[in-house]
Amino acid sequence: MTTPSSPTPASEPSAPTSASETEPTPRTTTSWLRDHSELGVCALLLALGVLVLTDALTMDVDITQRGPVGPKTVPVVVGVGLLLVAALLAVDVLRGGRGQAETGEDVDLTEPADWRTVALLTGVFLGSAVLIEPLGFPAAGALLFWGAAYALGSRRVDRDPLIAAVLSLATYALFDKLLGVPLPGGPLMGVL
Repeated sequence: MTTPSSPTPASEPSAPTSASETEPTPRTTTSWLRDHSELGVCALLLALGVLVLTDALTMDVDITQRGPVGPKTVPVVVGVGLLLVAALLAVDVLRGGRGQAETGEDVDLTEPADWRTVALLTGVFLGSAVLIEPLGFPAAGALLFWGAAYALGSRRVDRDPLIAAVLSLATYALFDKLLGVPLPGGPLMGVL
């Protein structure tokens, strides 16, 4: 059995105990930037678009080598596209849009970044960039593929160098022979 309950009088609002309860906390520049961190991507896209457009528009093109669509066309389209995407993304972010957080099952967002792997990959890429001229692409590419596999966790020293050499030679043949993009062959090209 239920009993009717008597209406309770509205309670009096309690007086604030401190000044911080009456005023909202002012937003600092740091907190605003943290809330709008996607603007960094906008700035990167903007800088990249300006760089591509500047490079494309200052490109020297011989009029006799130019066809109906010149070599400036694609870089100009890409540069304008980058600027457009940067502007649209900035408008979205300033209107309150936010990127979705990673929800993949295999990603643990509480784990710190693996800076050792990043440093190893950076060293491998820089090393292959330095060695490509004196050793040639096939040798530097093989070191790049093998080093990247090692940095990402592969420890199979019986098969990784062989796979890296095959990949490097196939890449060299594809670009140098089939596509006509000259790559430095190095001292091994006399043997091959």
